[in-house]
Amino acid sequence: MSDRILPLLPASLMVLALLIKLPKLRRDRDRPLNRTACALLAVGAPINFLATPSTIVSVNRHTGVVNFSAPLVFGLCTVFSGLCVVLVLQWRGGPPAAVRRATRLTTAVFGTATAAIVVLFVIGDAPVERLRDLDTYYATTPWIREMIVCFLLAHTMGTSALTWLCGKWLTRADRALRPLRTGLALIVVAGVMDLAYLAAKWASVVARWTGHDLVHLSTDVAPPLAGAAGLLLGAGFLVPLVGGSATWVALSQYRRLRPLWKALRGFAATQGRVVPLTWWSPVGIRLVHRESVIDDGILALAAWCDPRVRDTAYEAARSRGLSEARAATVADAAVLAAACRLKAAAASGSVPAPAAIARPYRLGRRPLTALAHAFRTSDIVAAARDAATTGSPDPTPDPVGA
Repeated sequence: MSDRILPLLPASLMVLALLIKLPKLRRDRDRPLNRTACALLAVGAPINFLATPSTIVSVNRHTGVVNFSAPLVFGLCTVFSGLCVVLVLQWRGGPPAAVRRATRLTTAVFGTATAAIVVLFVIGDAPVERLRDLDTYYATTPWIREMIVCFLLAHTMGTSALTWLCGKWLTRADRALRPLRTGLALIVVAGVMDLAYLAAKWASVVARWTGHDLVHLSTDVAPPLAGAAGLLLGAGFLVPLVGGSATWVALSQYRRLRPLWKALRGFAATQGRVVPLTWWSPVGIRLVHRESVIDDGILALAAWCDPRVRDTAYEAARSRGLSEARAATVADAAVLAAACRLKAAAASGSVPAPAAIARPYRLGRRPLTALAHAFRTSDIVAAARDAATTGSPDPTPDPVGA
């Protein structure tokens, strides 16, 4: 059962990435990067599945050619290796002429290797079907031996280039681009594991040439490494696609706004401006709706925003070394937290309604996600919230960090 299910994991990731990428390919079909990405995902998705013994048996039976799966899988792996290198070259960018030259060279090298694998299989003789140890079993067979070496050389070149390029790019990538950096890190780890897979394959083949038996490296050690590498590689290509997409960004913002939305929605509802959502509403619409509820809630609390709370919280934040912008965000969140607590308490009758604030504080136009983060995590905000109904003149917590 695991022989059939486990290979589907990297394949599923690549299919998912392909489905995400296809709409962009339709819009920007003239961009080489989009074409290369879709080609890579389409080629890479079936490789792990085709390399399983059960699928090898099925392919060989349906084609009527013993060991037909060997050039099929080796060829696809070689094409995939070349596409990986081309994708990273185009992804990383640079002078267009240099990128085109590198792309043409890579295409020529790996295209030649793929053609050589097919030709060598055709002129060679592999009459015994081997499901797990074809490379070691035929390591000394004329022409099939050369096919195996051609595949291993091309795969080693492709993985080495991919790992080196992504590793070099990772050290230079902007730390603010988290999806990209995460994807590059996953690809580098996948490349290292794939190189370990190749080392096991090379060792078993070379051992066969020298009259030794290390077939267990090829049949027992290498396959799990290849499966893990495929899974990480699929994730590495998927994370930047999903993490950098507008939908993912909107979903991330939508989730981060939840604490502020939850605190303010009751006040916004009294404004009569909240429109109900359906379960199928897109995340972009949900984000706009949540932002509108928060804005309405802030407006409803405008008369309850005490500038003294803001000043106290701001000074407390600045005394801890926070920047002006961050301290101002914490102070605004403290004002909102205190206003929420005070108005809710007055509405329930647990405390008498306070006297109207002569000059209410008007909140600045700060990023709502930053305001929500401070609202949820800052102990300065928590202290202002607690002090709102206790009448404490100084709602400043112990200095343990905002």
